[in-house]
Amino acid sequence: MPPAALDFSQPVVRPRKTAWQLFKEVLEHGGPGYLQFAITNICNADCAFCGFARSQFDPKARRSVTLQEALDVVDIALKNHIGYLLFVGGEPLVHRDLRAMTRYAAQRGLRPMICTNGALWTEDNMRALADDGLTSVIMSIDAHDVARHEANRGLPDVCRKIKRANEFFQSVGIQTTASVTASRLIEDYEKLPAFLESLGFKSCTFSYPLTSLASSYLSFSNSGLVKYSRDELIQVFEKIKQLKRRNGFAIVNPTESLTEMQRHLRGQPERFGCLGGHKYFYLDWNLDLYRCHFWERPMCKVYDWDESKLIRDDCTRCMIDCYRDPSVLQRVAVNASDAWHALRRGHLLTAAKHALDPRNLTSLKALWEDRHWIGGV
Repeated sequence: MPPAALDFSQPVVRPRKTAWQLFKEVLEHGGPGYLQFAITNICNADCAFCGFARSQFDPKARRSVTLQEALDVVDIALKNHIGYLLFVGGEPLVHRDLRAMTRYAAQRGLRPMICTNGALWTEDNMRALADDGLTSVIMSIDAHDVARHEANRGLPDVCRKIKRANEFFQSVGIQTTASVTASRLIEDYEKLPAFLESLGFKSCTFSYPLTSLASSYLSFSNSGLVKYSRDELIQVFEKIKQLKRRNGFAIVNPTESLTEMQRHLRGQPERFGCLGGHKYFYLDWNLDLYRCHFWERPMCKVYDWDESKLIRDDCTRCMIDCYRDPSVLQRVAVNASDAWHALRRGHLLTAAKHALDPRNLTSLKALWEDRHWIGGV
Protein backbone atom coordinates (compact mmCIF):
# COMPACT_ATOMS: atom_id res chain seq x y z
CA MET A 1 0.00 0.00 0.00
CA PRO A 2 1.37 3.48 -0.79
CA PRO A 3 1.52 5.68 2.35
CA ALA A 4 -0.81 8.26 0.83
CA ALA A 5 -3.61 5.67 0.75
CA LEU A 6 -3.84 5.40 4.55
CA ASP A 7 -7.12 6.81 5.91
CA PHE A 8 -6.99 8.29 9.43
CA SER A 9 -10.58 9.50 9.49
CA GLN A 10 -12.05 6.56 11.44
CA PRO A 11 -10.85 4.36 14.31
CA VAL A 12 -9.41 1.07 13.16
CA VAL A 13 -11.56 -2.03 13.49
CA ARG A 14 -9.06 -4.87 13.64
CA PRO A 15 -9.98 -8.19 12.06
CA ARG A 16 -10.63 -10.73 14.83
CA LYS A 17 -9.64 -14.39 14.59
CA THR A 18 -12.03 -17.12 15.60
CA ALA A 19 -11.07 -19.86 18.05
CA TRP A 20 -10.89 -22.27 15.11
CA GLN A 21 -8.50 -19.97 13.23
CA LEU A 22 -6.26 -19.72 16.31
CA PHE A 23 -6.32 -23.51 16.74
CA LYS A 24 -5.34 -24.02 13.10
CA GLU A 25 -2.55 -21.46 13.54
CA VAL A 26 -1.12 -23.48 16.43
CA LEU A 27 -1.26 -26.75 14.48
CA GLU A 28 0.18 -25.31 11.28
CA HIS A 29 3.11 -23.32 12.65
CA GLY A 30 3.11 -23.25 16.46
CA GLY A 31 1.02 -20.12 16.97
CA PRO A 32 1.76 -16.46 16.26
CA GLY A 33 5.32 -15.20 16.32
CA TYR A 34 6.50 -11.75 17.26
CA LEU A 35 8.82 -9.24 15.66
CA GLN A 36 10.67 -6.51 17.53
CA PHE A 37 11.04 -3.73 14.98
CA ALA A 38 13.56 -1.00 15.85
CA ILE A 39 12.17 1.74 13.63
CA THR A 40 14.82 4.26 14.73
CA ASN A 41 18.05 4.36 16.69
CA ILE A 42 17.35 7.89 17.95
CA CYS A 43 16.50 8.29 21.62
CA ASN A 44 15.59 11.28 23.75
CA ALA A 45 16.68 9.66 27.03
CA ASP A 46 20.14 9.47 28.59
CA CYS A 47 20.08 6.21 30.52
CA ALA A 48 23.33 5.25 32.23
CA PHE A 49 23.04 1.59 31.18
CA CYS A 50 22.09 1.98 27.50
CA GLY A 51 24.07 2.58 24.33
CA PHE A 52 21.16 4.50 22.79
CA ALA A 53 21.65 7.26 25.41
CA ARG A 54 21.60 10.66 23.74
CA SER A 55 24.92 11.77 25.27
CA GLN A 56 26.72 8.63 24.05
CA PHE A 57 25.23 8.21 20.59
CA ASP A 58 26.98 9.63 17.53
CA PRO A 59 24.50 11.98 15.78
CA LYS A 60 26.04 11.03 12.43
CA ALA A 61 24.88 7.44 12.96
CA ARG A 62 21.20 8.35 13.31
CA ARG A 63 18.92 6.23 11.17
CA SER A 64 15.18 5.68 10.89
CA VAL A 65 13.16 3.51 8.55
CA THR A 66 10.91 5.15 5.99
CA LEU A 67 7.16 4.73 6.14
CA GLN A 68 7.14 2.70 2.92
CA GLU A 69 9.78 0.37 4.35
CA ALA A 70 7.67 -0.09 7.49
CA LEU A 71 4.55 -0.88 5.44
CA ASP A 72 6.56 -3.45 3.50
CA VAL A 73 7.73 -4.98 6.78
CA VAL A 74 4.13 -5.42 7.94
CA ASP A 75 3.24 -7.32 4.76
CA ILE A 76 6.36 -9.48 4.97
CA ALA A 77 5.77 -10.19 8.66
CA LEU A 78 2.26 -11.44 7.92
CA LYS A 79 3.61 -13.88 5.34
CA ASN A 80 5.97 -15.20 8.01
CA HIS A 81 3.24 -15.88 10.59
CA ILE A 82 3.97 -12.90 12.84
CA GLY A 83 1.04 -12.01 15.09
CA TYR A 84 2.64 -9.37 17.34
CA LEU A 85 4.62 -6.39 16.08
CA LEU A 86 6.49 -4.50 18.81
CA PHE A 87 7.77 -1.06 17.81
CA VAL A 88 11.00 -0.26 19.65
CA GLY A 89 13.95 2.09 19.19
CA GLY A 90 15.84 4.01 20.31
CA GLU A 91 12.58 5.69 21.25
CA PRO A 92 9.80 4.80 18.77
CA LEU A 93 7.70 7.85 19.64
CA VAL A 94 10.30 10.13 18.02
CA HIS A 95 9.38 8.65 14.63
CA ARG A 96 6.94 10.92 12.82
CA ASP A 97 5.26 8.00 11.03
CA LEU A 98 4.58 5.78 14.05
CA ARG A 99 0.84 6.38 13.77
CA ALA A 100 0.73 5.26 10.16
CA MET A 101 2.80 2.16 10.94
CA THR A 102 0.53 1.26 13.84
CA ARG A 103 -2.65 1.82 11.83
CA TYR A 104 -1.50 -0.24 8.87
CA ALA A 105 -0.35 -3.11 11.09
CA ALA A 106 -3.70 -3.16 12.90
CA GLN A 107 -5.67 -3.00 9.65
CA ARG A 108 -3.73 -5.97 8.32
CA GLY A 109 -4.56 -8.04 11.42
CA LEU A 110 -1.35 -7.74 13.43
CA ARG A 111 -1.37 -6.68 17.07
CA PRO A 112 0.80 -3.52 17.19
CA MET A 113 2.59 -2.78 20.47
CA ILE A 114 4.93 0.03 21.57
CA CYS A 115 7.86 -0.06 24.00
CA THR A 116 8.63 3.49 25.16
CA ASN A 117 10.22 5.55 27.92
CA GLY A 118 6.96 7.53 28.10
CA ALA A 119 8.44 11.03 27.95
CA LEU A 120 6.80 11.94 24.65
CA TRP A 121 3.22 11.01 25.52
CA THR A 122 0.65 13.72 24.88
CA GLU A 123 -3.13 13.67 25.07
CA ASP A 124 -3.23 13.89 21.27
CA ASN A 125 -0.83 11.07 20.41
CA MET A 126 -2.29 8.71 23.00
CA ARG A 127 -5.81 9.19 21.65
CA ALA A 128 -4.59 8.94 18.06
CA LEU A 129 -2.64 5.71 18.60
CA ALA A 130 -5.62 4.17 20.39
CA ASP A 131 -7.77 5.00 17.35
CA ASP A 132 -5.05 3.56 15.12
CA GLY A 133 -5.42 0.13 16.70
CA LEU A 134 -2.62 0.03 19.28
CA THR A 135 -3.12 -3.07 21.44
CA SER A 136 -0.48 -2.89 24.19
CA VAL A 137 2.09 -0.52 25.69
CA ILE A 138 5.31 -1.32 27.54
CA MET A 139 6.94 1.54 29.51
CA SER A 140 10.39 1.51 31.07
CA ILE A 141 10.95 1.88 34.82
CA ASP A 142 14.40 1.79 36.42
CA ALA A 143 13.89 2.26 40.16
CA HIS A 144 11.37 2.29 42.99
CA ASP A 145 11.19 6.06 43.40
CA VAL A 146 10.57 9.02 41.11
CA ALA A 147 13.82 10.89 41.69
CA ARG A 148 16.10 7.96 40.98
CA HIS A 149 14.20 6.86 37.88
CA GLU A 150 14.06 10.33 36.35
CA ALA A 151 17.72 11.05 37.13
CA ASN A 152 18.85 7.86 35.41
CA ARG A 153 16.67 8.54 32.38
CA GLY A 154 17.56 12.22 32.16
CA LEU A 155 13.85 12.86 31.69
CA PRO A 156 12.34 15.27 34.24
CA ASP A 157 8.60 14.85 34.82
CA VAL A 158 8.47 11.52 32.96
CA CYS A 159 6.78 9.72 35.86
CA ARG A 160 3.84 12.12 35.74
CA LYS A 161 3.49 11.44 32.02
CA ILE A 162 3.69 7.68 32.59
CA LYS A 163 0.97 7.88 35.24
CA ARG A 164 -1.29 9.85 32.92
CA ALA A 165 -0.61 7.39 30.09
CA ASN A 166 -1.63 4.49 32.32
CA GLU A 167 -4.86 6.28 33.23
CA PHE A 168 -5.69 6.95 29.59
CA PHE A 169 -4.80 3.57 28.12
CA GLN A 170 -6.63 1.66 30.83
CA SER A 171 -9.71 3.84 30.20
CA VAL A 172 -9.78 2.66 26.57
CA GLY A 173 -8.95 -0.99 27.28
CA ILE A 174 -5.29 -1.00 26.22
CA GLN A 175 -3.04 -2.99 28.51
CA THR A 176 0.12 -1.36 29.86
CA THR A 177 3.13 -3.12 31.40
CA ALA A 178 6.17 -1.76 33.22
CA SER A 179 9.51 -3.01 31.90
CA VAL A 180 11.94 -2.95 34.82
CA THR A 181 15.64 -3.38 34.15
CA ALA A 182 17.21 -5.43 36.92
CA SER A 183 19.99 -3.09 38.04
CA ARG A 184 21.68 -1.69 41.13
CA LEU A 185 19.25 1.23 41.04
CA ILE A 186 16.82 -1.18 42.70
CA GLU A 187 17.96 -1.39 46.31
CA ASP A 188 14.88 -3.25 47.56
CA TYR A 189 12.76 -5.32 45.19
CA GLU A 190 9.97 -5.44 47.76
CA LYS A 191 9.39 -1.69 47.25
CA LEU A 192 8.77 -2.00 43.53
CA PRO A 193 5.12 -3.16 43.46
CA ALA A 194 3.85 -0.20 45.51
CA PHE A 195 5.77 2.27 43.35
CA LEU A 196 4.54 0.69 40.12
CA GLU A 197 0.97 0.72 41.40
CA SER A 198 1.34 4.41 42.30
CA LEU A 199 2.14 5.04 38.64
CA GLY A 200 -0.92 3.07 37.55
CA PHE A 201 0.71 -0.20 36.46
CA LYS A 202 -0.95 -3.53 37.12
CA SER A 203 1.86 -5.72 35.79
CA CYS A 204 5.58 -5.65 35.11
CA THR A 205 8.23 -7.64 33.32
CA PHE A 206 11.88 -7.67 34.36
CA SER A 207 14.53 -7.07 31.71
CA TYR A 208 17.63 -9.03 32.54
CA PRO A 209 20.80 -6.88 32.68
CA LEU A 210 22.90 -6.76 29.50
CA THR A 211 26.54 -5.71 29.33
CA SER A 212 27.20 -6.71 25.72
CA LEU A 213 25.32 -7.46 22.51
CA ALA A 214 26.78 -8.40 19.13
CA SER A 215 23.85 -7.28 16.95
CA SER A 216 23.06 -3.69 15.98
CA TYR A 217 20.88 -3.26 19.07
CA LEU A 218 22.42 -0.91 21.63
CA SER A 219 20.36 -1.46 24.76
CA PHE A 220 23.34 -2.55 26.84
CA SER A 221 26.26 -1.01 28.69
CA ASN A 222 29.31 -1.86 30.75
CA SER A 223 27.96 0.46 33.45
CA GLY A 224 28.44 -0.69 37.01
CA LEU A 225 24.67 -0.40 37.40
CA VAL A 226 24.22 -3.66 35.45
CA LYS A 227 27.46 -5.46 36.27
CA TYR A 228 26.98 -8.42 38.59
CA SER A 229 29.01 -11.41 39.60
CA ARG A 230 27.49 -14.77 38.73
CA ASP A 231 26.37 -15.37 42.32
CA GLU A 232 24.93 -11.86 42.63
CA LEU A 233 22.88 -12.33 39.49
CA ILE A 234 21.61 -15.70 40.65
CA GLN A 235 20.38 -13.92 43.79
CA VAL A 236 18.71 -11.20 41.69
CA PHE A 237 16.67 -13.89 39.93
CA GLU A 238 15.86 -15.43 43.30
CA LYS A 239 14.60 -12.06 44.60
CA ILE A 240 12.32 -11.74 41.58
CA LYS A 241 11.00 -15.27 42.13
CA GLN A 242 10.33 -14.52 45.80
CA LEU A 243 8.58 -11.27 44.86
CA LYS A 244 6.45 -13.19 42.37
CA ARG A 245 5.47 -15.73 45.06
CA ARG A 246 4.82 -13.33 47.92
CA ASN A 247 3.28 -10.31 46.25
CA GLY A 248 -0.04 -10.11 44.44
CA PHE A 249 1.39 -7.78 41.79
CA ALA A 250 1.55 -9.48 38.39
CA ILE A 251 5.12 -10.27 37.29
CA VAL A 252 5.07 -11.49 33.71
CA ASN A 253 8.39 -13.40 33.67
CA PRO A 254 7.47 -17.08 34.09
CA THR A 255 8.89 -18.72 37.21
CA GLU A 256 10.34 -21.48 35.06
CA SER A 257 12.15 -18.91 32.92
CA LEU A 258 13.70 -17.29 35.99
CA THR A 259 14.82 -20.73 37.16
CA GLU A 260 16.17 -21.42 33.67
CA MET A 261 18.33 -18.29 33.86
CA GLN A 262 19.72 -19.52 37.18
CA ARG A 263 20.57 -22.83 35.49
CA HIS A 264 22.28 -20.85 32.73
CA LEU A 265 24.44 -18.97 35.22
CA ARG A 266 25.37 -22.14 37.08
CA GLY A 267 26.32 -23.92 33.86
CA GLN A 268 23.61 -26.53 34.38
CA PRO A 269 21.64 -28.12 31.51
CA GLU A 270 18.81 -25.85 30.37
CA ARG A 271 15.38 -27.26 29.61
CA PHE A 272 14.00 -24.67 27.20
CA GLY A 273 16.10 -23.72 24.20
CA CYS A 274 15.30 -20.36 22.66
CA LEU A 275 12.85 -20.04 19.77
CA GLY A 276 14.54 -16.87 18.49
CA GLY A 277 15.00 -17.22 14.74
CA HIS A 278 12.03 -19.57 14.57
CA LYS A 279 9.14 -17.71 16.26
CA TYR A 280 10.76 -14.47 17.47
CA PHE A 281 12.87 -11.97 15.56
CA TYR A 282 14.63 -8.60 15.78
CA LEU A 283 14.59 -6.21 12.81
CA ASP A 284 16.72 -3.07 12.84
CA TRP A 285 16.61 0.33 11.13
CA ASN A 286 18.81 -1.02 8.32
CA LEU A 287 16.19 -3.72 7.67
CA ASP A 288 18.59 -6.44 8.80
CA LEU A 289 16.70 -9.35 10.33
CA TYR A 290 18.31 -11.08 13.31
CA ARG A 291 17.20 -14.10 15.30
CA CYS A 292 17.58 -11.95 18.44
CA HIS A 293 19.48 -8.98 19.86
CA PHE A 294 22.42 -11.13 20.91
CA TRP A 295 23.56 -12.65 17.62
CA GLU A 296 26.35 -11.06 15.65
CA ARG A 297 25.11 -12.00 12.16
CA PRO A 298 21.75 -11.14 10.61
CA MET A 299 19.68 -13.97 9.19
CA CYS A 300 18.99 -11.94 6.04
CA LYS A 301 17.57 -8.66 4.79
CA VAL A 302 13.87 -8.42 5.59
CA TYR A 303 12.94 -8.59 1.90
CA ASP A 304 14.58 -12.04 1.71
CA TRP A 305 12.75 -13.43 4.77
CA ASP A 306 10.96 -16.70 4.19
CA GLU A 307 10.75 -20.16 5.75
CA SER A 308 14.10 -21.19 4.29
CA LYS A 309 15.83 -18.63 6.55
CA LEU A 310 14.38 -19.92 9.82
CA ILE A 311 16.72 -21.21 12.51
CA ARG A 312 15.78 -23.77 15.12
CA ASP A 313 18.66 -25.05 17.21
CA ASP A 314 17.48 -24.61 20.84
CA CYS A 315 20.12 -21.93 21.42
CA THR A 316 21.02 -21.08 25.04
CA ARG A 317 23.78 -18.52 24.44
CA CYS A 318 22.14 -15.60 26.21
CA MET A 319 19.65 -14.52 28.87
CA ILE A 320 17.55 -11.97 26.98
CA ASP A 321 14.13 -12.06 28.62
CA CYS A 322 12.08 -11.06 25.57
CA TYR A 323 13.25 -14.22 23.79
CA ARG A 324 13.84 -16.69 26.61
CA ASP A 325 10.59 -15.99 28.50
CA PRO A 326 8.22 -16.55 25.53
CA SER A 327 10.21 -19.65 24.57
CA VAL A 328 8.94 -21.21 27.79
CA LEU A 329 5.39 -20.01 27.20
CA GLN A 330 5.12 -21.12 23.56
CA ARG A 331 6.89 -24.49 23.81
CA VAL A 332 3.63 -26.42 24.18
CA ALA A 333 2.19 -24.80 21.03
CA VAL A 334 5.34 -25.52 19.02
CA ASN A 335 5.34 -29.13 20.24
CA ALA A 336 1.68 -29.45 19.26
CA SER A 337 2.54 -28.26 15.77
CA ASP A 338 5.52 -30.63 15.56
CA ALA A 339 3.33 -33.53 16.67
CA TRP A 340 0.65 -32.64 14.10
CA HIS A 341 3.09 -32.46 11.20
CA ALA A 342 4.80 -35.70 12.25
CA LEU A 343 1.40 -37.40 12.44
CA ARG A 344 0.49 -36.19 8.95
CA ARG A 345 3.71 -37.72 7.62
CA GLY A 346 2.92 -41.00 9.36
CA HIS A 347 5.80 -40.66 11.88
CA LEU A 348 3.84 -41.91 14.87
CA LEU A 349 6.76 -42.27 17.29
CA THR A 350 8.00 -38.76 16.55
CA ALA A 351 4.47 -37.40 17.02
CA ALA A 352 4.20 -39.18 20.36
CA LYS A 353 7.58 -37.80 21.44
CA HIS A 354 6.43 -34.22 20.86
CA ALA A 355 3.02 -34.79 22.41
CA LEU A 356 4.46 -36.41 25.53
CA ASP A 357 7.35 -33.98 26.01
CA PRO A 358 7.34 -33.25 29.79
CA ARG A 359 8.10 -29.59 29.03
CA ASN A 360 4.54 -29.29 27.75
CA LEU A 361 3.16 -29.39 31.28
CA THR A 362 5.72 -26.83 32.47
CA SER A 363 4.81 -24.60 29.54
CA LEU A 364 1.10 -24.92 30.32
CA LYS A 365 1.80 -24.01 33.94
CA ALA A 366 3.66 -20.89 32.79
CA LEU A 367 0.76 -19.96 30.51
CA TRP A 368 -1.62 -20.32 33.44
CA GLU A 369 0.62 -18.06 35.55
CA ASP A 370 0.47 -15.37 32.87
CA ARG A 371 -3.08 -15.96 31.65
CA HIS A 372 -4.43 -12.52 32.58
CA TRP A 373 -1.51 -10.65 30.99
CA ILE A 374 -1.56 -12.83 27.85
CA GLY A 375 -5.28 -12.20 27.49
CA GLY A 376 -4.60 -8.46 27.56
CA VAL A 377 -2.13 -8.46 24.69
